[in-house]
Amino acid sequence: MENKILKFEDLEKKIKKLKSIKKNIVLCHGVFDLLHIGHIKHLEESKKLGNILIVSLTSDRFVNKGPGKPFFSEKQRLYALTSLKVVDYVVLNDYLTSEKVIQKIKPTIYSKGPDYKNQNKDFTGQIKKEVSIVEKYRGKVIFTKSETNTSSGLINQFLKKKSNNEIKIVNKIKKTYSFPLIKKNFEKLQSLKVLVIGELIIDDYNFCEALGKSGKEPILVLKDLYNEQYIGGTGAICRNLSDFCKQISLITNIGEKSDKLSFIKKNLKFCKDIKFIKKKNSPTIIKKRFIDKINLNKVLGVYTLNDESLIKQDENKFNNILSKMLPKFDLVIVSDYGHGLISKQSAKLICKKSKSLALNLQINASNFGYHNIENYNNIDFLILNEREIRHEFRDRTCSLEILMKKLVLKKKIKVLLVTRGKSGSVLYNQKKNKFIYCDAYADKIVDKIGSGDAMLALTSVFLKCGFSEPLSILSGSLAAAQSVETLANKKNISKINLLRSLEYILK
Repeated sequence: MENKILKFEDLEKKIKKLKSIKKNIVLCHGVFDLLHIGHIKHLEESKKLGNILIVSLTSDRFVNKGPGKPFFSEKQRLYALTSLKVVDYVVLNDYLTSEKVIQKIKPTIYSKGPDYKNQNKDFTGQIKKEVSIVEKYRGKVIFTKSETNTSSGLINQFLKKKSNNEIKIVNKIKKTYSFPLIKKNFEKLQSLKVLVIGELIIDDYNFCEALGKSGKEPILVLKDLYNEQYIGGTGAICRNLSDFCKQISLITNIGEKSDKLSFIKKNLKFCKDIKFIKKKNSPTIIKKRFIDKINLNKVLGVYTLNDESLIKQDENKFNNILSKMLPKFDLVIVSDYGHGLISKQSAKLICKKSKSLALNLQINASNFGYHNIENYNNIDFLILNEREIRHEFRDRTCSLEILMKKLVLKKKIKVLLVTRGKSGSVLYNQKKNKFIYCDAYADKIVDKIGSGDAMLALTSVFLKCGFSEPLSILSGSLAAAQSVETLANKKNISKINLLRSLEYILK
């Protein structure tokens, strides 16, 4: 069976040989996560269209069918396909789409299942691209008529162990929404006018090799390899919204000398408007982290910042900007990192003039013991993690639900969301007096930096656009799961990937 597996780099040579002896090549492409009767009939029907059937298989790292997928590894999936008599060759496609493999093979026939025939249902636009490339090389796209099943549907039904929380939340969503309706509702986000407020941070990641203990001092010695910088803080919130909302503005701080301004503007060019407060006697906030390149563990953090409050002149400028801009937006998202940008007076102004306010208050290494929620009232949506709400009440033992109710009443919060790491999240609606529990969907955690901001950004815009609370918290959780799969905020949240995750979870 191993002689059926073709290396990607050897494809052209093999195809040239097959075509020289007048063989018509049929290409099928897919994930084939759980090989089922629908797959087998599709492959059998495809083989009848030509002489040689080649199957290209999506590699594990590019399978995008929601958390926990693929269920079977690429090695297992390759073995399953090569075991089929009808399949002549299998090639592992280590690319996001099938475009490269189509260009290499230039098939006579590109065969797709019947569920792909209606291209209007393909929200990714990928089928149209594939058809265009096949026809460019004088090939033909044919859609088989075999019965359809889905690997994800079968895995969800028979193999994947669903928690009670997932069963409940999925059932609630299915009562209200079909997937086409969810997709349609996502388009409503485009017209939402969003203002993001808070400190902008540059995440500076320095990748190193650990050399060991110093010979003269009791310290770890690292060899500097290379450096990467990503937009963090409120800049990351804007980036995470950029695939969903087209009218995003930002009010933030920058160093007195406008350091990193070109880098910031380049990474936030989609923002409709950015207002910078040049903070006196301050640098642009840089959070430098040293990373062991082998396992991506963080070894050390060094922060460049000034945590002091704005001087009166800068605070007045900031408040004047707030007064003019706040009433113009449908939703105001505030992420207060406690680095001195938002004073008590500014917070009061934000609460008073915002049409709808979503807030995130973070405890971090530099503000622990000083940062609290006292500056804010009348909040439409607040997100905290469990550590932060327990810190607020100085309570380690009380049930989370009791603390959530206390905080909602104390600060007049309409909807409160508390994240609990791998234990998922809990949403409480004060008016309905109802709790909704959602699992954490992160399959592979690379870096937790930015996951809270991703959940804040996406959950808040979904709630504002009238999505149900179960759909909003599930979508926010899936956004956070996307976030933790990459270092810091290297990639923004993808709307297509989020829709795919929702589609497969709801099957």
